[in-house]
Amino acid sequence: MCAETQERVWRCCDRLIPLGRTLVMGIVNVTPDSFSDGGRWPDAGGAVAHGLRLAAEGADLLDVGGESTRPGAAEVDEAEELRRVVPVVRALAAQGGVPVSVDTRRPAVARAAVAAGACIVNDILPFAGDAAMAAAVRETRAGVVLMHMRGTPQTMAGLAAYDDVVAEVCAALQAALAYAEAQGIARDRVVIDPGIGFAKTTAHNVALLAATARLARLAPVLVGASRKRFIGELCGEACAAERVGGSVGAAIWCALQGAAVVRVHDVRATRQALTVARALADKESFGAHV
Repeated sequence: MCAETQERVWRCCDRLIPLGRTLVMGIVNVTPDSFSDGGRWPDAGGAVAHGLRLAAEGADLLDVGGESTRPGAAEVDEAEELRRVVPVVRALAAQGGVPVSVDTRRPAVARAAVAAGACIVNDILPFAGDAAMAAAVRETRAGVVLMHMRGTPQTMAGLAAYDDVVAEVCAALQAALAYAEAQGIARDRVVIDPGIGFAKTTAHNVALLAATARLARLAPVLVGASRKRFIGELCGEACAAERVGGSVGAAIWCALQGAAVVRVHDVRATRQALTVARALADKESFGAHV
């Protein structure tokens, strides 16, 4: 599995992003209500400055989002999401020096962001059956992140019921992969995401993180566990901004289990931890992943 991971690339528009080691994706929220940093960078200038800081701290990718997807978050209309996202994507694509992703569930926002310089569409909604988003990804030739969730941010909290969460999430992601392929999206453009915190309890999240290596056998896997509620519940920390240690621990675990990308708020701390883990890892077992 190590040799296979080393050879992988993620094709994102005209970019070839190597997946030989775990990449760090920095989170750039242009929202007033995200669960951890909502309101800190509500305008384009502040969000761009934050994204450039994350790139300087070692982010391999930047993920720009204009709509909070925390449980119960209010839906943002398309025009407002475009207003928030497009200027930030354009500036970071021109100045950041790293690939830019757009975190959206709307095909029109995905198309506009790619036109502005993004090369990845990070789609939080179940992909299978969404012909409009599939067309946006196929026609722009963007890379795509296919995430597992049930319902919407407004309804998902009541849908966290599984007989076997790992098996059911794997099956849903396999269906999304098959749909993407049927829609003409090549496998080397696709990364999967188990959707930590999306229609999942703490026990579900822990089971999915423990199964990172199994998920990584399906396709390159992105994990977004940073500062999420389950870390607070495990560690007894109510404040999201104080969950850095738990978030870094989750990122290191995922890297050691073969995750291709970790999506994080705390780039500097995560990058330092990955550097040390890489130096210490057994080269025959884990070294190629971190």
